[in-house]
Amino acid sequence: MARIDLVDLAHSYSPALQAANIYALKPMTMTWRQGGAYALLGPSGCGKTTLLNIISGLVVPTQGKVMFDGTDVTRLPTEKRNIAQVFQFPVIYDTMSVRQNLAFPLKNRGVPAAEIEARVKEIADLLDLGAELDRRARGLGADAKQKISLGRGLVRADVAAVLFDEPLTVIDPALKWELRSKLKALHRKLDITMIYVTHDQTEALTFADTVVVMHDGGIVQAGRPDELFERPEHTFVGHFIGSPGMNILKADVAGRSAHVGGVAVPLGRGYGALPSGAKIEIGIRPEYARLTGGEGIAVKVERIDDLGRIRFAKVRLGEARLSVVAPPGVALDGDAARIVFDPAQIHVYADSRRVAGEA
Repeated sequence: MARIDLVDLAHSYSPALQAANIYALKPMTMTWRQGGAYALLGPSGCGKTTLLNIISGLVVPTQGKVMFDGTDVTRLPTEKRNIAQVFQFPVIYDTMSVRQNLAFPLKNRGVPAAEIEARVKEIADLLDLGAELDRRARGLGADAKQKISLGRGLVRADVAAVLFDEPLTVIDPALKWELRSKLKALHRKLDITMIYVTHDQTEALTFADTVVVMHDGGIVQAGRPDELFERPEHTFVGHFIGSPGMNILKADVAGRSAHVGGVAVPLGRGYGALPSGAKIEIGIRPEYARLTGGEGIAVKVERIDDLGRIRFAKVRLGEARLSVVAPPGVALDGDAARIVFDPAQIHVYADSRRVAGEA
């Protein structure tokens, strides 16, 4: 188990790109606490796997350090870092039984046979593989094979960290929730640092205590799932987290009021002089904006999407399009309607970064 520190870390895949200040992974400094459950979340190509491979030792960064419990491991190979990595596709030995697959990492390290047997049984029971221990891995389905791969990563009690690179991609959707729940339970029981890479916000938010959101090679925000939802520090986080994502609207902001398309929108906080020349926007979650029976700001309704538990209306305010809650029983006069915002839930952004404002 280890605390992991990334110190002024950055990576470029060629000297020419580095000279041009073009990074696949932009400079960052961050601490991953011992025993934490982390998710690296972002779209394809944002740098998640590059960062994971730097932590594991598969990639040596072009600048900065990787520290495990205060020891510089930046140039140590993977086998010297005492980590386990679980990949997108199962990495197992088809000709071995489930028991032999799980025991293999321990046997290679000379662990006594009785200890191997006890540890294999513990991990197999946690992953519901107890009944399959003597079956050949070749005859199992993709979900069972990935369970074996997960088990091989978790079976070593002395491992510093377990790194997961989109491990549920090949799993049937009906089983993904079950496996995520098992991983969460395993984390609580084993107290191991876990870092989970995914582009799926549901996987990230249900697995991790801390979600690290990446965009364009950099970390834009790290925090608890509720913090990312309620207080996005970057417009990308607001847009990427949530379904539908946060409404981001161009605005002129002065004091406790914003103007969107010439319409005044009251704000819950006061704002002084904003950075000159910056792109100013406001952001509000669809859950904090709603259609009303007559009060509020006039909009044009384009459509209503019924998701069963909730309805969202897509409306137009001037040239801006946004999603708002459509409560049951609200009567519409054709496509004309009105909406109200919760001022306390409106955020102001300058060049995509949240401005705190004053209460």
